[in-house]
Order: sequence, then structure tokens, then C-alpha cells
Amino acid sequence: MDMETPTGSWLPRTETSVSRTLLLGWILVQVAGASGTTGVVAAYNLSWKSTNFKTILEWEPKPINHVYTVQISHRLGDWKSKCYFTTKTECDLTDEIVKDVKQTYSARVLVVQANATDYPGEPMYTKSPEFMPYLDTSLGQPAIQSFEQVGTKLNVVVQDSRTLVKANGTFLSLRDVFGQDLNYTLYYWKSSSTGKKTVRSNTNEFLIDVDKGENYCFNVQAVIPSRKVNQKSPESPIECTSQKTSVFKDKFFIIGAAVFVAIVFITTLSLCLCYCRKARARRSSEKSSPYSVA
Repeated sequence: MDMETPTGSWLPRTETSVSRTLLLGWILVQVAGASGTTGVVAAYNLSWKSTNFKTILEWEPKPINHVYTVQISHRLGDWKSKCYFTTKTECDLTDEIVKDVKQTYSARVLVVQANATDYPGEPMYTKSPEFMPYLDTSLGQPAIQSFEQVGTKLNVVVQDSRTLVKANGTFLSLRDVFGQDLNYTLYYWKSSSTGKKTVRSNTNEFLIDVDKGENYCFNVQAVIPSRKVNQKSPESPIECTSQKTSVFKDKFFIIGAAVFVAIVFITTLSLCLCYCRKARARRSSEKSSPYSVA
């Protein structure tokens, strides 16, 4: 049986589709050129990067022949422009959001053609997700201010991170901003073991029971339990006690003191024995002298 040949309508339909696509592309280029927006691409992937209230808005793409201006507003405010006509793809908005960290903010990135002298109509823009600093800023890595192990007690003090939030002209700490919402978790373990224990405090200080004479290692983590996301900070660097060094120093001091007392005692005893020998020799010499009185 002879094979059927394709109908003659398949090829013309393909050519017609390609022609229409090319024509549509040419029309779009002409319209873009006529409106002065050739090469202008709207911003996308807008995201907030914030740690301890240091807050930056980032987006894409890198501009080719256009520039950006960023605007920010909270729900009850007007749009305020920042980072005018920038070729960067980020804008630091910290100075705006720290004015009220419990407000909810939105930002938008406007895009215009570079070197344009006229901007007819409203510029193209893309709006960011909403951002509430008090709930959304990430917690930075905490630091251990001091620690001391005395006998069976280990005392650890956490240093609060400073923020760019101000009150009465003074920069506030995380504790100043979050109050009792801020907790710290202490992880601790014997240096000879891998088993960790955990204790939490809503203050900056821990006082825990440990075994006397054992070395302990530990680190801390900031936590805001009331949050649904961004609850925990990175863990701080690990610190360790050094009880063996301390015991060695104590023993060295005791041994040194004992050696010193022994040297003094031996020296004193030697001097006494020497004096006694000389005294006996002198008496013996006096007795054996022919001029001694009977």
C-alpha cells in the first residue's frame, strides 16, 4: 500500500505563524521606541535583607540603559523617595524603618530610561512585599560578655547587640527594643563529652550548676519565641572554662609556699646547729686551756 503524503496545507500554516510572530515583535519594538522606553525592564525579585534592624531592599536586574529610584511608605504615610536614579540593585532603607519598627512598610522600585530629559506619565514600578521590622528583622549572632566557673557554679553573661534604633539620641540594644520578648538559650556540655544540656533565660545572665573540677564548653543563641518565623539567631562562638589550669596554678602556689617554708626552716636549723657547734667547741677549748681556773 502506498504511503500517504502530507497535505499541502501544513507548510503554509507554519510560515504564516512565523510571519505573524515576526510582525508582532517588530510592532512592539516600534511602540517601545516611540514611547522612549527602549531597553527599560521592570524590577523583579524584590526582597528585604534585615539583621538587627539594618535593612536593605534588593532587586534584579542589573540596569543596562536605565536607572532606578526607590520609594518607601508605611500604611498611614506618603511615598518617600530614596536612592535617586541609582544604577545599583539595592537601597539601604534603615533610616526610614527605624523611626517606628512596629509599623508595616512597603517599598517600590521605579525604573526610567537613563539620560532621559522627560518622563511622560508615571514611571514603571514594581512593589515589594510588606515588611514589619519588629517581626521580620533577623537576629544577629550574639556574643558572650563574660563567664566564670567557681566550684559548682558557672556564671555566663550575654552581651546585647546594639541596633540603629534610637531613643532620646541614644542607640538602643536588642534588649531595649524587644524587652521580655527577647530570650537567650545557653547550650553547655562537659569538654570531655558531646552530650549538650539546654537552659533558657529571659535575661542576659545564666547561673547554672556544674560538676566541680570539670571543664565546660558552651555557647548562646538569641530567641524570640512569640515569632512565627525568624525566631532564632545564629549561635555564638564556643567558649570553654579551664578548671585544670586553675587547679594547677593553685597547686603550684601551695607547693611553692611549702618549698619556701622548708628552705627557711632548713636555713634556720642549719644556722642554729652551726652556732651550737661553735659554742661547744669554744667551751671545750676553754676547759682544756692550762690557764683555766680549777
